[in-house]
Amino acid sequence: MYTENVMEHFTKPRNAGTIEDADGIGEVGNPVCGDMMTFYIKVENDRLADVKFKTFGCVAAIAVSSKVSEMAIGKTIKEARSITNKIVAEALGGLPKEKMHCSNLGAKGLSQAIKDYEDKKFGKPKSEKAPVRKKKQKRHIQCNHCDTQNPITANFCMSCGEKINT
Repeated sequence: MYTENVMEHFTKPRNAGTIEDADGIGEVGNPVCGDMMTFYIKVENDRLADVKFKTFGCVAAIAVSSKVSEMAIGKTIKEARSITNKIVAEALGGLPKEKMHCSNLGAKGLSQAIKDYEDKKFGKPKSEKAPVRKKKQKRHIQCNHCDTQNPITANFCMSCGEKINT
């Protein structure tokens, strides 16, 4: 059973959508269960001025994304980085044990968006840069049904839910 708070965030998710000129983007997914989350952040004066998300997944995944976005807006980068899966699950009044991985994805997605922002702002030290790839890997795949850009790992469109043909 889901808590009332989980169901509220699932049926009326906060901050769903994208930020076109996002300062940082974090994409995470769990291929086992099919949950996919993308977090977008806008940073002003070292604070998350806006956080949006697009999630394709179960009740818990959508509720977690909504709660993470709500918890992160207005926080400093340092405060937002301290949002953990345990904090998210507690803020939702708990999650079933088999759905705790969703709170991990939410916290990880936000963390990756912050890392993306910091990498862009400060640049990665040379020792942390990924090795040069011979062939550029695609990060997104376009849905043939609605033309939405989805993470390359997505099996279904995060906008319309149609199966993505790779």
